Amino acid sequence: MGKLALAAKITHVPSMYLSELPGPRQGFRQEAIDGHIEIGRRCRELGVDTIVVFDTHWLVNAGYHVNCAPHFKGLYTSNELPHFISNMAFEFPGNPALGKLLAAAATELGVETLAHDATSLAPEYGTLVPMRYMNQDQHFKVISVSALCTSHYLNDSVRLGWAMRKAVEEHYDGTVAFLASGSLSHRFAQNGQAPEFATKIWSPFLERLDRQVIEMWQNGEWQDFCAMLPEYAVKGHGEGFMHDTAMLLGALGWSNYDAKVEVITPYFGASGTGQINALFPVTPQADCSVLPPAQASAVAGGRL
Repeated sequence: MGKLALAAKITHVPSMYLSELPGPRQGFRQEAIDGHIEIGRRCRELGVDTIVVFDTHWLVNAGYHVNCAPHFKGLYTSNELPHFISNMAFEFPGNPALGKLLAAAATELGVETLAHDATSLAPEYGTLVPMRYMNQDQHFKVISVSALCTSHYLNDSVRLGWAMRKAVEEHYDGTVAFLASGSLSHRFAQNGQAPEFATKIWSPFLERLDRQVIEMWQNGEWQDFCAMLPEYAVKGHGEGFMHDTAMLLGALGWSNYDAKVEVITPYFGASGTGQINALFPVTPQADCSVLPPAQASAVAGGRL
């Protein structure tokens, strides 16, 4: 019935918003902004009606959650970096019907997920920043999925991604994009050193690790990457323990995925963290036989 037409791993660095404003940083994130605009253009070209964002800034301590209110509007100030994002206006439509389908499908596959349509909960900036550049005219409906999961298994996030794809394909009459909104390495510069690391990675180790991972993505080395994801999430300081990436790869077929990533915005440093905009071509996937089992034993910090 429905179609997953586009999948991507994207940045949401708040310095993109700062880059709009007059001052010494004006324009310095234009390449990342242009990457978002290009992803939005491709979504339009593919007929996408709803963008689902796996948001590593939405922290949850129990269960998985889907914010699918009918409409979102407000002013957002980051509690984490209020000097970067302050009083940023946002507005776009939601999609309650699809949000409920996504949550029900994940729960049916054994990953408890709750849909919230009658809610005053606003999206976090992992959703708001990308939508600022991809969806300025409110062309797309938007759903946000919690992906800063503090006590969750990466296995379950993989299964959630697969379930959500199947919900789109089997029960939704429309076309959808999935965006994993989060960094690669996410080791912020130590307090007081952020300005000198504005465009740098925190350490040579983390930069080498990130660049090797991107090379694996571009070469289509998915079996190896899926096997190393739990350890990469921990040792590479992956944002949100990289649950967004697990969700995205779950939707794409996990270790059976066979496409090569297209980099839209080349890897860059931001306050010590490693960032990218990259498209993951959507390929046919017949079944979920390669999905990891639900609720396996934990790997410290990033669970698998």
